[in-house]
Amino acid sequence: MKLFLAVFAVLVAVHCEDLFYGDQVLRIQAETEDHLKALKELEDDVHLGLDFWTHGLSTDLPVDIRVPRASLYDVKGFLTVNKIPFTVMINNVQDLLDKEKAEMVKNAAMERSTKSFNFGAYHSLDEIYSFMDDLVTSHQNLVSKVQIGNTYENRPMYALKFSTGGANRPAIWIDAGIHSREWVSQASAVWISNKIATDYGVDAAVTALLGQMDVYLLIVANPDGYAFTHSSNRMWRKTRSVNSGSSCRGVDPNRNWDAGFGGVGASKDPCSDSYHGPYAHSEIEVKNIVDLIKSHGNFKSFISVHAYSQLLMYPYGYTCTDAPDQSELHTVGTAAASKLSSLYNTRYRVGSICKIIYPASGGSIDWTYDIGIKYSFAFELRDTGLYGFLLPAKQIIPTAEETWLGLKYIMEYVSNNSY
Repeated sequence: MKLFLAVFAVLVAVHCEDLFYGDQVLRIQAETEDHLKALKELEDDVHLGLDFWTHGLSTDLPVDIRVPRASLYDVKGFLTVNKIPFTVMINNVQDLLDKEKAEMVKNAAMERSTKSFNFGAYHSLDEIYSFMDDLVTSHQNLVSKVQIGNTYENRPMYALKFSTGGANRPAIWIDAGIHSREWVSQASAVWISNKIATDYGVDAAVTALLGQMDVYLLIVANPDGYAFTHSSNRMWRKTRSVNSGSSCRGVDPNRNWDAGFGGVGASKDPCSDSYHGPYAHSEIEVKNIVDLIKSHGNFKSFISVHAYSQLLMYPYGYTCTDAPDQSELHTVGTAAASKLSSLYNTRYRVGSICKIIYPASGGSIDWTYDIGIKYSFAFELRDTGLYGFLLPAKQIIPTAEETWLGLKYIMEYVSNNSY
């Protein structure tokens, strides 16, 4: 009977998981205004079930769209008729998902047998939280775990606090995974948390930094969404809140901040991946961060880690008007990107959100900048479109290593220039 129940549970889990057999990711390059109008038609056609991996339509950047198998004929025909260039970026999404899952199963078995944590693998929310506990235990004089609140589905939200002591010291905030399907961001944050802990007392720069400032690191900023990407839909982006009057769940938590809320680059449609929510800070996950930032009152930098596109951005997103500190932020961002690229020659573009990708209202770093946290930045990690959100696990550590160099530069700069 126990064997039957175990097999049944596995079958139910597989049955409940969204599958993407035959789905393709198309890279589309609009060249004219007519092309943009045609793509807007595609975007508005909810019956096609399109999943925009990159948001915002322009002639400057390509648009990556996951197209369900059932819609491929219609979408490719539409693009051909409208003479819009496109290429197949990923031929079969499910193939990559199957490989990803097989690697995770293999890694889990290895970790159980060796009783070790593999930083070069993707992990579940519970595994990440367990790692955090182990890190705190191993570095009790430096690292603590702070619960900043609970999620919509009542999961705890934990931030790691790196501190050498003292009350209300100036601090730097780093978060990852606000968009749940961007797995390399959470995985990189895990590696980086370990790097900070183990480099203290060894690396003079890290030791000096933590002698002056605290660092808060929220490895999983959207726990409900992240858990859902593991259990049900690997491509899930939003929170998991219920939207009144709609069967579609969730809000884009990086369109939900009180910074140009409800403006350009956000959707009022609850079924959209860029739905801004019913009001600013409606999402408890966002409100938890807002409340901590406000109650602390002494954050000097706010850095949000996303994927993909290899960008290092600063405010603004909700307007293309230059931020008052644009010149300094661009200089800092350019230097940080240079440090990042020095390791593996990974190239990043640097600029304001609005100007190097697209207008996007309701973003976190716009809100933090507007309340006075000058050094507000967002990273978009690897890659530029070969794998998109499905970056192979073998790239986790190289991605984290190079990202750390950029982060470290920004943190050192902040510690030397924010008093």
